[in-house]
Amino acid sequence: MAKTTNNSKEHIVIKIFRIFLGLVFIFSSTMKGIDPIGTAYRIEDYLSAYNLVWLHGAELFLSFFLIVIEFFLGVALLFKLYIRLATLGALLIMVIFTGLTYFDASYSLVPDCGCFGDAIKLTAWETFYKNVFLIILAIILFFKKNSIRNKIPEWLQTILLMVFTGLYLYFTLYNYNHLPMVDFRDWKVGRDMKSEGLDQVKNYVVYKNKLSGETKEYLTPNYPWNDSVWMSEWEFVEQRIDESGVRIPHNLYIQDYDGNNVTSEIIENPEYQLILVSYDIETADSEGFIKASVLSEQANKHLVSFVLLSSSGMEMIEKYHEVYQINYPSYLADDTELKTMIRSNPGLILLSNGVVINKWHYNDFPKTLDEVLHAK
Repeated sequence: MAKTTNNSKEHIVIKIFRIFLGLVFIFSSTMKGIDPIGTAYRIEDYLSAYNLVWLHGAELFLSFFLIVIEFFLGVALLFKLYIRLATLGALLIMVIFTGLTYFDASYSLVPDCGCFGDAIKLTAWETFYKNVFLIILAIILFFKKNSIRNKIPEWLQTILLMVFTGLYLYFTLYNYNHLPMVDFRDWKVGRDMKSEGLDQVKNYVVYKNKLSGETKEYLTPNYPWNDSVWMSEWEFVEQRIDESGVRIPHNLYIQDYDGNNVTSEIIENPEYQLILVSYDIETADSEGFIKASVLSEQANKHLVSFVLLSSSGMEMIEKYHEVYQINYPSYLADDTELKTMIRSNPGLILLSNGVVINKWHYNDFPKTLDEVLHAK
């Protein structure tokens, strides 16, 4: 039986604190577990910010380790399992997170802590204040742990924790080996990625009269720029761009090898558009590329556009041209944006008129073009 040092009962306030903190830990770890690769990217940002170069390469391991520990503590708090260990672990983890987020907020080290994955975005200071509140709960629970009684035998507590943690680990591994069960990012299925209203962008210029000091604002090109007399009397002050009504749903910039911007041409293709995404060809799954080459041949026969987006550079793409049979157009894009598009290297995205129709992890690539175009 779990032992306590006194016979006092758990106060209702302590019970509320315990359940609340446990649920926060479970929710937080679940949101991270949906996208363990995204959590690894956040850890990579922290390692770079604190110059912990010796830990580079261990980001994915740390991602799994931290989110499993967080879930473990959340379940233990919620169900009063090994409460001494649970309250100590919760306090230690909150001390670490609160310290990190304070320095992050003070010095703008990392743009997003990823506390709740991509599900809920918080500013650096919002994250810190949230952690201050949680660490207060953790401190109270730690010092009141003797009042949290549990009649469940320790062997059964161990089994319960192992079962819950095992199920959670399976859940996280599934999301790693496939695409996240729930996609909270911009490039989720059903999202329209077309930019709209670009023709409505208005460019204003402000000129000042050299003698009177009077200033006037003009909508370009509706000002006497070709009047030499006027131009000699007025001088340029500033420029203002009005983008109200403009919708740009992504930061993706695609260019060909000559540096030309072909983003709209690919993303807003009115027909079916297949995009193979590989932010780093050297570390990409080789079987995934081989599967993609089969699909590209079928797409070519049926006049369906199939392209590769990568940040590896032309030389690296040429290096793997024969190995992976890259006989389809290749373009360059920023690796951060490619990682945002899909959590798979390589990954496959099907667009039509700018709308994301479907996405596939390399473990789930369709075998035929028909499967691609008619998958639900």
